[in-house]
Amino acid sequence: MIQTTHPQKLLQKYHLRPHKGLGQNFLSDDEVLAGIADAAEIPEHADVLEVGPGLGSLTRHLAERAEHVVAVELDKDLIPVLRKEFADRPDVEIVEGDILEFSPDEYFKNGDYYVAANIPYYITSAVIRHLLEGKARPKQMALTVQKEVAERICAAPGKLSLLALSVQVYGEADMPMIIPAAAFYPEPNVDSAVVRIRLYEEPLIPQEKLDDFFTLAKAGFGQKRKTLRNSLSSNLHLSGPETEALLRKAGIDPMRRAETLTIEEWKRLMNEYYK
Repeated sequence: MIQTTHPQKLLQKYHLRPHKGLGQNFLSDDEVLAGIADAAEIPEHADVLEVGPGLGSLTRHLAERAEHVVAVELDKDLIPVLRKEFADRPDVEIVEGDILEFSPDEYFKNGDYYVAANIPYYITSAVIRHLLEGKARPKQMALTVQKEVAERICAAPGKLSLLALSVQVYGEADMPMIIPAAAFYPEPNVDSAVVRIRLYEEPLIPQEKLDDFFTLAKAGFGQKRKTLRNSLSSNLHLSGPETEALLRKAGIDPMRRAETLTIEEWKRLMNEYYK
């Protein structure tokens, strides 16, 4: 197994401290790091996009499995550290920048790369959305996120959230690994988990209808604990009877709540609404 330097020692070596404003919690357990890299299921000769490499602990494990790693780091103080630590690894490319402004299509062909990341909790949804909705979607993603968020993403109908729906339209999600808070430095207040998203060749909703689909879904989820009849009436500015008729045409009980619908039911509802 690869032996990486503990983050605390690396920070001391370069006279740095974790940046709270960037949500920096560095993985310090080599067994966990190896597990994340394994969960990413990176084939030989594959390209990998790593979001937020930090001090490069996960990067080393990814580089052992991939042909080329593009590591995008926002913290300008960590860029010299990464470039020095990987000076002898031409297969690791360090890119300074914001992942939300990074264009994967400039580096990879659509579907020809994998994503692995330990994502700061506060930008989890934004990062996932950016990568899934981009021109060049990855083949697969393995993301270390807050455990509660991972559970939401992997939820089944009955507990679906808008976040889960927005991921599961693009791919199959599972949670292969729980990571205790003690595996990080500094230690966060919550446990984490790896959420793995195996992307479909095409989204379950046709590309040209995705905007309509999510407009409708946001309206349905717009008012928590309300029935679809009430939530859709309010957010789509329809009368109660109009909404009820719409739902019944789609074969959906108006008294159900948004979190109980399957993607197929949302699709039927979309097709009725946008006739």
